[in-house]
Amino acid sequence: MSKSESGKPSSFFVSQDQEGSSLPIWVAGSDSLEDDLKRLSAGHRKWAQTTGWKAEEGGVLLLPGKDGGVSGAVLGMGAQTDAARRAMLTGALPRALPEGVFHFEDAIEEADLSALAWAMGSYRFSRYKSEDKWTPRRLVLPATVDGKRLAIAAEAVAMGRDLINTPANDFGPAELEQAARKLARRHDAKVKVVTGDALLKQNYPLIHAVGRASDRAPRLIDFSWGQARAPKVTLVGKGITYDTGGLSIKPTPAMVLMKKDMGGAASVLALASMIMAAKLKVRLRVLIAAADNAISGNAFRPGDVLQSRKGITVEIGNTDAEGRLVMADALALADEEKPVTLVTMATLTGAARVALGPDLPPFYSTDDGFAADVLASADQVDDPVWRMPFWQPYDKLLRAKTGDVNHISDGPFAGSITAAMFLKRFVEQSQAYAHFDIYGWVPRAKPARPEGGEPQGARALFDAFSRKYGQ
Repeated sequence: MSKSESGKPSSFFVSQDQEGSSLPIWVAGSDSLEDDLKRLSAGHRKWAQTTGWKAEEGGVLLLPGKDGGVSGAVLGMGAQTDAARRAMLTGALPRALPEGVFHFEDAIEEADLSALAWAMGSYRFSRYKSEDKWTPRRLVLPATVDGKRLAIAAEAVAMGRDLINTPANDFGPAELEQAARKLARRHDAKVKVVTGDALLKQNYPLIHAVGRASDRAPRLIDFSWGQARAPKVTLVGKGITYDTGGLSIKPTPAMVLMKKDMGGAASVLALASMIMAAKLKVRLRVLIAAADNAISGNAFRPGDVLQSRKGITVEIGNTDAEGRLVMADALALADEEKPVTLVTMATLTGAARVALGPDLPPFYSTDDGFAADVLASADQVDDPVWRMPFWQPYDKLLRAKTGDVNHISDGPFAGSITAAMFLKRFVEQSQAYAHFDIYGWVPRAKPARPEGGEPQGARALFDAFSRKYGQ
């Protein structure tokens, strides 16, 4: 399967009229296994007992056929009772099944989400594989599934994953610009890009400072879509296409995955793709601050004091906290337009991973209603996030000795919160502001989530925006 096919539902599904030649899939829970297996033939029940299969979450039992092949499968649900999480376990099937066409023997709950999980679990990034013989396993699409909405989400998730998974030697600020332009062209969005030294002339000094040491010019990517009078929704993504840590250089183990430091930009583009494809009734603006954090004679230094677009002077405590700097200039620009909702997405802090791990991104919001909507949608579509506070007392941890503010705290505590508090300084006029501190990566494969890049939070936000601004 080629990279371009990785998100196309047509690769993974067949219509109902082809069900006759497909193989059945049953589901079973670990706490109801005996009863669930009664639906199988006596021989297959014996096979389950012989193999000691326990129906653990995402476990797949292949059922033997008389000809030595596979005659069906059983998907384990464990003791999971949450409907959305149960549905996402369908994503375990494509990797476990042999080549062929399959159908669910019984009506499947949360059929739309289950179908999306199948597509997400079928994803492969094969651009650099000289030989990849894997053929997509295909599912008979349940009659109740909204095929258009399935395609919107599946293609956006695959695009976000592709962007994050592409190594930095083939994906710098220019290539990130090309990806944004390609998406914008598809939906007739208007694009403007400020590149290199023009950033200084147009007052984006922090983006320029972070990116100037690289031979790949930094840039601000800006595109808009939708009716001018519609509610303004602005998305800002961190687009650090590679992060060495700058002069505060990272050790190799911490640097090896830094191709994913543009995961915020990828998530923003995935979300924008869904919003535009669904034609939500918003005036969408996307801002991506794209740069390499590299090392050369003109790299910015710890101890430097840098001017920002907003006029706040920023004292540099550590050049490896560059993401919040480029985001600050983009945020100041976004805020000038007074959007109804302003969202930032960034692979910003290791502290967020220490607090909540790789699977549960924290987010911060100035608006309780918007936060509640996002949390409800995150549960509905199993794209988990966890709300954290803009805790004002911690703002004093950003005190600077020379400039107006330091961009990192003066101690080891509350790193994700203090980063969020730094960004919040650049937002004054937006009605609602939310910041997502994502990881952008799946370190160990899970059902529907292969190891690799992941546009975390994008599906949850799309669901929330759809409920508010949908047709």
